Amino acid sequence: MAHTSGLFRGCRALYSAAKSAAAPSPKPNISASSNKPAAAAAGTKDKKSSPTGLLKAKPVSPTLRNFVGASEISRAEALKKVWGYIKLHNLQNPSNKKEIFCDGKLKALFNGKEKVGFLEITKLLSPHFVNN
Repeated sequence: MAHTSGLFRGCRALYSAAKSAAAPSPKPNISASSNKPAAAAAGTKDKKSSPTGLLKAKPVSPTLRNFVGASEISRAEALKKVWGYIKLHNLQNPSNKKEIFCDGKLKALFNGKEKVGFLEITKLLSPHFVNN
């Protein structure tokens, strides 16, 4: 077996040539006047935009209002509260975690169903968000 130093014998010459070709070029001077546009652009980001989509609070049906305790809530918050309730009351099927057993409160939300799949929850909550 050959020595490793013999194997990479010509690499030093190639490496030094590549290193000199890739030498950093001098950077242009940046004056104080060029910083002004950056400062102006940063000022426009200070505006707070209103939440949209899943994070926008919307009015809810009386059934969901009784469940979450608020007249307006975002879809994401409603889903968090439903999952919190499911976990707190241990309503997941122990043998199949994708399946949720509905108690009285959840049956009212989920159209009287005994069991729902975890992917169905958002679909079943959707009618409870009232459009303006």
